[in-house]
Amino acid sequence: MKAEKKKMIEEHLKGRDINDPAVLRAMETVDRSLFVPENLRPYAYADRPLAIGHQQTISQPYIVAFMAQSLKLTSEDTVFEGGTGCGYNAAVLAQIAKTVYSVEVIPELVDTAKTNLGKTGITNIEIKQGDATQGWPQKAPFDAIILTAAPPSLPPILPEQLKVGGRLLAPLGNQTQNLVLFHKNEDGRLQEETLLPVRFVPMTGEGPCG
Repeated sequence: MKAEKKKMIEEHLKGRDINDPAVLRAMETVDRSLFVPENLRPYAYADRPLAIGHQQTISQPYIVAFMAQSLKLTSEDTVFEGGTGCGYNAAVLAQIAKTVYSVEVIPELVDTAKTNLGKTGITNIEIKQGDATQGWPQKAPFDAIILTAAPPSLPPILPEQLKVGGRLLAPLGNQTQNLVLFHKNEDGRLQEETLLPVRFVPMTGEGPCG
């Protein structure tokens, strides 16, 4: 497994455009094999998404690293993650940021993520079951917000929970999706930048998405 992880770091990350030392350390530190189903562990460091049940996936390592790098996190940042999944993305973010608050709509995946994270010794992640399109108002405002599933458009409540100067990163769209980075300006308006085309599972929730 060490050889596969080294290949991931050197070829799939450094060999492309991942150059943030904190992100590279996080990707090297977190054992991805702890977050995938046992039958898929031989493929844990392959640069592709893997099924984790409930019609959900763990994103390919490059996308996880690209998203973390795009947020430009610091060790003092508080992050909201919409869509915990198996817990891997939160684990990577938690190596960089101060605290990660994550919401997952599927109860079984909440249990899975907590079990997976329990194997890592990571303690700066808090997870709850709920509707990620509503954020986590009790823990807001956040320095950064990241969505790991795709709503058709940006849930309107989330920017309200973002600090001025904060960053919000989300895959948006239905059949065609783009990864979009938003910056919250001093006047409270969002400045957006489309980063790249992506394909994520749809985000489900009770709240309005747009």
